[in-house]
Amino acid sequence: MGASSNLSQAPSMASFPHLLLLLLLLLLHLLPPSLSATPSAIAALQNLPLKHYVVYMGGGSSSNEEHEQRAGELDFLQLLSSVNPRRREKERGSRDLIHQYHHAFKGFSAMLTEEEASSLSGIDGIVSVFPDPTLQLHTTRSWDFLDSISGLRPPTPLPPPHSYASSSDVVVGIIDTGIWPESQSFNDEGIGEIPSKWKGVCMEAPDFKKSNCNRKLIGARYYNVVEPNGNDSHGSLPKGTPRDSLGHGTHTSSIAAGSRVPNASYFGLARGTARGGGIPSTRIASYKVCAGVGCSGAAILKAIDDAVKDGVDIISISIGIGSPLFQSDYLNDPIAIGAFHAQQMGVLVVCSAGNDGPDPNTVGNVAPWIFTVAASNIDRDFQSTVVLGNGKTFQGTAINLSNLTSSKTYPLVFGKDAAAKFTPMSEARNCYPGSLDRSKVAGKIVVCASDDFSTSRTIKELVVQDAKAVGLILINEASKTVPMDSNIFPFTQIGNSEGLQILEYINSTKNPTATILRTVEVRRLKPAPVVAYFSSRGPSPLTENILKPDIMAPGVSILAAIAPKSDAESGPIGKKPSNYAMRSGTSMSCPHVAGAAAFVKSVYHNWSSSMIKSALMTTATLYDNQRKFMRNSTNNPSNPHEMGAGEISPIKALNPGLVYESTNEDYLRFLCYYGYSNKIIRSVSKQNFSCPKTSKEYLISSINYPSISISKLDRKVAAGKVVVERTVTNVGAPDATYIAKVHSSEGLIVKVTPSKITFTEKVKKVTFKVSFYGKEARNGYNFGTITWRDTAHSVRTVFAVNVV
Repeated sequence: MGASSNLSQAPSMASFPHLLLLLLLLLLHLLPPSLSATPSAIAALQNLPLKHYVVYMGGGSSSNEEHEQRAGELDFLQLLSSVNPRRREKERGSRDLIHQYHHAFKGFSAMLTEEEASSLSGIDGIVSVFPDPTLQLHTTRSWDFLDSISGLRPPTPLPPPHSYASSSDVVVGIIDTGIWPESQSFNDEGIGEIPSKWKGVCMEAPDFKKSNCNRKLIGARYYNVVEPNGNDSHGSLPKGTPRDSLGHGTHTSSIAAGSRVPNASYFGLARGTARGGGIPSTRIASYKVCAGVGCSGAAILKAIDDAVKDGVDIISISIGIGSPLFQSDYLNDPIAIGAFHAQQMGVLVVCSAGNDGPDPNTVGNVAPWIFTVAASNIDRDFQSTVVLGNGKTFQGTAINLSNLTSSKTYPLVFGKDAAAKFTPMSEARNCYPGSLDRSKVAGKIVVCASDDFSTSRTIKELVVQDAKAVGLILINEASKTVPMDSNIFPFTQIGNSEGLQILEYINSTKNPTATILRTVEVRRLKPAPVVAYFSSRGPSPLTENILKPDIMAPGVSILAAIAPKSDAESGPIGKKPSNYAMRSGTSMSCPHVAGAAAFVKSVYHNWSSSMIKSALMTTATLYDNQRKFMRNSTNNPSNPHEMGAGEISPIKALNPGLVYESTNEDYLRFLCYYGYSNKIIRSVSKQNFSCPKTSKEYLISSINYPSISISKLDRKVAAGKVVVERTVTNVGAPDATYIAKVHSSEGLIVKVTPSKITFTEKVKKVTFKVSFYGKEARNGYNFGTITWRDTAHSVRTVFAVNVV
């Protein structure tokens, strides 16, 4: 009666939902334990959706991995219970845990409400809590080209694998879309037994057996995927397969460490011997973290954690934040977190810079402990010729396998002259989706402009194909140097000058016609390398006091292995899908550097990751195959914000003379200078570390890095002077004397003190200072190099100084 009496007093409309919620919670309390409230149920009642979050707890602390894993899971479940007492560990709690990180660092990812995530972020011992970010993929001849531009003439033949005793012990971990194990690029002929240090696994799936792994592909893992809408596939066992259906991971794996495959080609184009990095006996371990074109940040963290435990030496990640301009900080970035702990464990992490160029401040993966790679072309092009009805020809760039010939031409129309009803001419001119009138386009070759970048080349091609056109001529000055693969559809891309002439022809005749010829390969292209137009540029959006990207490598039209099923609909009719394909992006340049690092590691097994990085940076070349200073896609001289230290020269990196070794303390001081507290840094490092009393961002310029960047040199302050410090370690002959030589922008005065350094049996390291004077320099960034020379070595350090 009491309850009826209370309910008979009509509640206000505002309080009624709260009362209903209380009643439902009371009912849940009365249910038997097996049916008691779960976080999902409570979240649903409160309209609080569960999302996938990463909970990062800093460095690992236990040397007993098995004990750490058992204790870790209990700790994680206790944490979940502490922020939500209704979370039952044995019921829902353990199932809400997606990934657990135990090896290189500590933490977990879990399905949480926003309130739970907020509560966890305030708990002592938790460094950061952030939603699982979806990161994007940065999608033969190249290795020979790198050898040929190294300055060693003639191109130096690759040493046989057996010439290096430890070469086959080097393992490259590829974190990507998986792998196609049947590719000949992963055959293990002539490769010795799997090294005893290897602790990894070959995970099975319905379409992937343990026998798919071998002495080349020694490990394959895959990870749970949690969909953005919360429909997750987590559970007691991961679902999926290590097999690559997209082809991206197969492509990057074969670039980094593929076996030699003679007579490889893409339907006859780019024919030659396909091979991976410097030593074909380098092992591959594949870690699949991507579903579709998105890659889970939480899964990337787990893959890095596993790779370190498994025993990889180098990790290659051709993945990054969708837009670097929206990067947060280093401790909310899964790649930066994982890479920090990997380098602490002696593993070098190589990452792509991104494909958001040519705009500045677009470079991604910018932490100093990451080796960040820009993209260039090689001395090979793919041309598809346009033949107009008046006999004029224009050399376009494309990869098309069409069967059109010069014996027949087709009607030619400009997109804006074929606009659909109520469509702005500007949209039809650019061939936007839905902008073309099919009746005006069918059976014709369409000319499209690229006045903006809101619609990709691929979309324009699909729009034209869908309108039943015969072919597409795309006017795009910016990307004309990067061929697009249109399969059998007739396509070519030309610059503004050629485009203007074609449009003038269309306007000059009543019945303009044209044809587009099948692609032909052009070898010994000059100049090369050239910075790819799409390659993301510095300065870094997080801190300009670290120069990014670090280095450049081939990333345009790179032939490498592919998952054949991903290209099943491509190629000439009647021909089998190709086992190799050409792709462009910093995704392709990244594994080139990973392979080069494996090459160096195979010779200097005891070198730290930063020593290998330094060797590759200080021996990189700044000159093209015409022996002229490297240029970018607009034919202007390139600078370190575009190409870092220059194009890699793997053979030269075997004899660097001096190296800049960045220590763990350098990276911890970097975190101090960037603004993190002692408490956070101690959690991250699990060391009793204290920041220097003076910890300002400008001091980042003085951490021991193989390049120099100064974000602000104020000519009005302290006589317009900034001084940075560096330490070099001698890895050449024990008795050596080096002299410094400076090249700098006009007006920027650079002094090295001392300008002469001497090494002996007892003196292995020498510290020097570099003073920059900007009083007479022009405003903005000034670039140059400092080169230490002895009788056998040139150790080059590039610098970028912003004068204000």
